[in-house]
Amino acid sequence: MKLSREEVRHLALLVHLGLSDEEVERLREQLSNILENFEVLQQVDTTGVEPTAHCIALENVLRDDVPGPSLSAGQVLANAPDREEDYLKVRAVLEQP
Repeated sequence: MKLSREEVRHLALLVHLGLSDEEVERLREQLSNILENFEVLQQVDTTGVEPTAHCIALENVLRDDVPGPSLSAGQVLANAPDREEDYLKVRAVLEQP
């Protein structure tokens, strides 16, 4: 499918691109080539081929969430650089002006 210069200018207008005459011609050739490749792909017989989101099967690589022993509050706070009673004390990230 060959695109015309007017069609390329219309596409450029839709995506807010300012193109010179040379750029319009170059894009016309490139986009026409891409569309011709899609025309070839449309001729491929896909009867019996299930639609897929990926070309290879994806597998979940995460492990199961298994609860285990955790540190006590005292152990966690033992190495805290700054604390206030039984809490970690951190610098405020968002402050009101």
